[in-house]
Amino acid sequence: MNTLSSLFAYKTWADTELLELIEQASSTKSPNELRSAIRRLNHVNVSERIFRAHLSGERHSFAATNTEETPSISELKADLLENDEWFEHYVSSSSSLQLQEVIPFTFTDGDKGAMSCEEMLLHVITHGGYHRGNVGEMLDAIGIDAPRDLYTRFLHQLQPARREA
Repeated sequence: MNTLSSLFAYKTWADTELLELIEQASSTKSPNELRSAIRRLNHVNVSERIFRAHLSGERHSFAATNTEETPSISELKADLLENDEWFEHYVSSSSSLQLQEVIPFTFTDGDKGAMSCEEMLLHVITHGGYHRGNVGEMLDAIGIDAPRDLYTRFLHQLQPARREA
């Protein structure tokens, strides 16, 4: 598994853990704080959909990096995990040459930009990790133990023999 594939498998794993935790907690605890966490993760979802459009040469319909309406946790979970599946497939089916292609685009605020496909993918990874960490802090503040969102933990769960090295 190459590094980008490993990072996107990790992202799927981390997203799944966090979303399942929020889904379990959503009916029992701190609805306002959990709504804020869902909105933060919805921002991630929208941003990923925008970058998916850039990578696939399609237009997106977003005028901002979040939606006015807050999705349910089940809707958000389905959307984010569908994004994860798309990115894992994209990474596994793209050549090194394709990943170096620079794509011009327009940000939702109207500013112009250009990034290589690989840079866009790394943005998706780092952006998602930043916001998962932020949501983890929000959960900790209301007494919910956030998952240990660590790439090292993922790698060692995926390949337990690494613990014996």
